[in-house]
Amino acid sequence: MVIMGNWHSKQIDTVIKELNSSNEGLDPPEAKARLQRYGLNELHEEEKTSPLSILFQQFTSILMIILLAATVISAVIGEVVDAVAILAILIASAFLGFFQEHRAERALEALKRMLSPTITVLRGGKEVEALSKELVPGDVMALEVGDKIPADGRLIATSNLQVDESALTGESTPVVKKLGVLSPSSYVADRVNMVFSGTAVTYGRGRAVVTETGMSTEFGKIARDVLTIRKEETPLEKRMAGVGRWLGTLCLVVCFFIVGFGVLREYLVEGVLGFDFLLEMVLFGVALAVAAVPEALPAIVTGALALSMREMAKSNALVRKMPAVETLGCVTVVCSDKTGTLTKGEMTIREIYLPEKTFHVSGVGYDPEGAILSQGRLANDARLPLLSDIGALCNDARFERENGSWRIIGDPTEGALTVLAAKAGRPQEGLKAKYPRIGEIPFSSERKMMTTVHTTPNGVMAYVKGAPEFVLERCTSIRMENGAIPLTEAWQKRILSVNEEMAGRALRVLALAYRPLNKWVTSEPEANSVERQLIFVGLVGMIDPPRAEAIEAVEQARKVGMKVIMITGDHKLTALAIAREMGIFAEGDIALTGGELEKMGDEEFERQVDRATVYARVSPVHKLKVVNAWRKRGEVVAVTGDGVNDAPAIKSADVGIAMGVTGTEVTKEASDVVLTDDNFATIIKAVEKGRWIYDNIKKYLTYLLQCNLVEIAVIGGGVLLGLPLPLLPAQILWVNLTTDGLPALALGVSPADPDIMDRAPRNPKESLFTKEVKAMLTTIPFLISPILLLAFVKDLSQGLEEARTTLFLVFVFFELVVALNCRSLTHSALQARPHRFLWLSVIVSAVLTLCVLGLPGIRDAFGVVVPTSGDIVLAAILSLIPFAILEFLKLHLRRRNSNQPVVDR
Repeated sequence: MVIMGNWHSKQIDTVIKELNSSNEGLDPPEAKARLQRYGLNELHEEEKTSPLSILFQQFTSILMIILLAATVISAVIGEVVDAVAILAILIASAFLGFFQEHRAERALEALKRMLSPTITVLRGGKEVEALSKELVPGDVMALEVGDKIPADGRLIATSNLQVDESALTGESTPVVKKLGVLSPSSYVADRVNMVFSGTAVTYGRGRAVVTETGMSTEFGKIARDVLTIRKEETPLEKRMAGVGRWLGTLCLVVCFFIVGFGVLREYLVEGVLGFDFLLEMVLFGVALAVAAVPEALPAIVTGALALSMREMAKSNALVRKMPAVETLGCVTVVCSDKTGTLTKGEMTIREIYLPEKTFHVSGVGYDPEGAILSQGRLANDARLPLLSDIGALCNDARFERENGSWRIIGDPTEGALTVLAAKAGRPQEGLKAKYPRIGEIPFSSERKMMTTVHTTPNGVMAYVKGAPEFVLERCTSIRMENGAIPLTEAWQKRILSVNEEMAGRALRVLALAYRPLNKWVTSEPEANSVERQLIFVGLVGMIDPPRAEAIEAVEQARKVGMKVIMITGDHKLTALAIAREMGIFAEGDIALTGGELEKMGDEEFERQVDRATVYARVSPVHKLKVVNAWRKRGEVVAVTGDGVNDAPAIKSADVGIAMGVTGTEVTKEASDVVLTDDNFATIIKAVEKGRWIYDNIKKYLTYLLQCNLVEIAVIGGGVLLGLPLPLLPAQILWVNLTTDGLPALALGVSPADPDIMDRAPRNPKESLFTKEVKAMLTTIPFLISPILLLAFVKDLSQGLEEARTTLFLVFVFFELVVALNCRSLTHSALQARPHRFLWLSVIVSAVLTLCVLGLPGIRDAFGVVVPTSGDIVLAAILSLIPFAILEFLKLHLRRRNSNQPVVDR
């Protein structure tokens, strides 16, 4: 048997014939045979990277390799303490990276968990429970409310069937299913005669013959897309790799040159090379290598990212992949799903129309807090209780409080009517007890209305809700404040005009009506006998409303230079209404549907992409097209979403952001960041943390490289000038340990600059070595190194140990002062935010250095003497010089940048 496809465009009989099945399903032996042929209805496992491979990869960077070599050499020549210290930093950094990456890709496991464990199927004409993984093409599924659909199928029978497909298509309301034949070019969201795996039945019942299983389903196609997308390196990873290569090369060149020059000079002057001299030069070369390379760089970056992850978790953003923290800081485009992300994902009645009056309803979502208002005041109209009663009683949904929040059980549209009754002071529970239901006429797609019959103190009443044009056709009266009056043609046109106007604002409109009944006889043809001579009460307009905090977040995103794009599976009219309200869609923007997008060539679309701020009725392929178009323009793209349909785009983006509450496990596992409160506004907080962490990495690098370049210039310059070694290897390592240790770690977690969210997004191609970093790295070493070298030469007259002691003390003081100044690279150190950890680290480093100078045994091991008061004063004065230079540089940079506004995207 060959599976043909395009099932939505074929007659039911043709589908069943091509699948070699029947309305009574497959016989058990045939089902078993097909299971052998097609395999289990589950998603394939992807090949996973072994834990050992992940751990090994942590040691493959150039910095790691150089430092591992330095560690081995240090151990071989007897510097065991230094070797152990360096190795400990490397191992800690590697294991931190390992534990983060080991949690990474589990998207397929999540997809498998979403498949329903069992489903009712027809086997040989009998309904039986079968494991969902054992479904095969040709099986007939019997679907009821609450069922999760485990395979794609063509409907062969329906009874008021509605399916929630938001996880797959992004459609905000349940889809009413029909049996008709559709065009072959119909998109997944429009295939109302099909059901799809991963979706759920919310209303009615039906039967569907299975057409696709496992990886062949629409769900499976998304899984395949997720698997084939390769994550590129983040901007941070690219920058760190570049810095690593640059520093590694510089380290090797400088160290080989200086050591080689020293050895050559010794040979030319002395004529021989003693073993002690060669050992000293090798040790000196290792010490200089350690000074040149910031060996704590991996640990600083990882530690800063880990701290930022903890801080973001407090702000309801869980980061699954460390580098994503920094990447958030340079996001320029946010492509957001609408339903449940920008909006509440909860239908809310916004407006009520009663003949001659319009009312507004406050409150958002399923929370019953709110009221019916007229011109800003509580409404007072005798018809409002009647309207809310009809909505609450002609209703099969209910809402309840769970874990501190309200949720709807049933159809979202009916849920909105239930919430309206609560806002009107007519809670559904009390109404059902007071007006018990004695009959009903279920909703049908032909009549487009639903009727329930109740006993009331005023007799038997029929309550009706449905599409306005269909309800009005069956009305003969309209309810005014003082009673019912005949429904004239003029009134009918007026009501339909209001309906069109509300629909034009993307409101979903329902009409509510009623009819007093003398009796209820179940044997009568209910629809014909009851749904006539109705009395029209009013219209209600509802929408899935935007989150108030999301509107503020969109505005702030615009101010900091980020462009927000709405991508939804919902209708274009609805999407545009929400986008306008949120400030996403503005004058001059365009909105595109999936069909329009598909007709565009890649080049044409890439020319238009910066104007399109709304995409409606799109498929996962369309979302990927949008993301890739923006990335081709050099933008850093974040994609948010909650449904399965968002997973491929989320994985393809620079930063994938999933909703934690409403999001599917698939989306969470494919993402980099999960918002635990489903709040779009949390993204802005995450962006701030991303900028903060990048700034701190720059602070750390700037501080470290300033100090290291001065060390290399002074020590290397002394060797090149034929002077004795300005510092011994042990002294170099101590300076490196005290200054590259605690103060550098403290800079990695220093407070953010006050203007961090006033800047435009960083260009992802921007080097870590920005203009302020370059200015500091060129100015300080150029001006300070000659001064320190001259001070060393001057002190040589007092003895070599005395000169080394003074230079040793100057280096420590100088580097600690520079650390204090690097709390901000643009703001004055006197105005920067307090940072107690940095001050504490500076004090601890200074005290430890004084211990080295003051304790006889340690002092002798380091080859230093007790410094004089003059040495201490000289060290303090020389330390203040770079402080003054850096303050002047930052003042100059601030003035130059003050006239550069944030780009309004």
